Amino acid sequence: MAAQKHTLGIIGTGTMGQGLAQVAAQAGYEVVFQNRRQESVDRGLKSIRKALEKLVSKQKLGESEMGETLERIRGVVPLEELKGCERVIECAPEDLEIKREILQKIDGIVGEDSIIATNTSSLSVTKLASYVRRPGYFVGLHFFNPVPLMKLVEVVRGMRTSDSTVAAVRGLTENLGKVPIEVKDSPGFVVNRVLFPMINEAAFALQQSVADAASIDECMKLGCNHPLGPLALADLVGLDVVYAILDSLYREYGEPRYAPCLEIKKRVEAGWLGRKSGRGFYTYTA
Repeated sequence: MAAQKHTLGIIGTGTMGQGLAQVAAQAGYEVVFQNRRQESVDRGLKSIRKALEKLVSKQKLGESEMGETLERIRGVVPLEELKGCERVIECAPEDLEIKREILQKIDGIVGEDSIIATNTSSLSVTKLASYVRRPGYFVGLHFFNPVPLMKLVEVVRGMRTSDSTVAAVRGLTENLGKVPIEVKDSPGFVVNRVLFPMINEAAFALQQSVADAASIDECMKLGCNHPLGPLALADLVGLDVVYAILDSLYREYGEPRYAPCLEIKKRVEAGWLGRKSGRGFYTYTA
């Protein structure tokens, strides 16, 4: 029996928030899509429309289905607009203080039975749960970019997350067409703990002139059957995000393998963040 489809609130209108809003609306959920800036909401809605139009052009989605999907997404600015949401997923930047402020506010807005999830990729779910009054109703849901294509969701149980909350979000992710896998609340969880040292090592190989970026990526694609090389993947994720996750892992574990390579740090300082800025390890045109 399929899990009931609740109204879903999504806090954050960046890449992850957009992807989540799209797949949820396509799956039949009513979505409240929130950001504190109206221009960010408008930009997010425009990006979702563009993604759906691309599906229509490829005949993977009908025109009427696109219209119905967009009608299910309501862009808002005040957090109070999420009051009626039974499920809320926070997709704010990987900054503990930003997340703390949002979680404390939304905790006082949603109902007593509402589940709050964080899409954190590296922060402690147990720590984040301490910012809400009902930590049993708090859980980590780590989706992967691009959300419409990636099947995995790491379901992260905090120390006080209840069994019923885990069961409920497993149902939610399955309704979205994803595969939920429960992982321990440990820095980086599974995927990022394994993936980001690889990206870091690829950047070190570039820094030491072992090979150029394209050759390093081609080696990993042809030698390890990866669909995308680690440096191209870093550009897709965003070098600012890569740097933040590596820095978080380094602070948590204190192991040199997690210390961000200068090839990443300097690009972030230059504003070369990857695809979203037009330049990272590679240069991109619109």
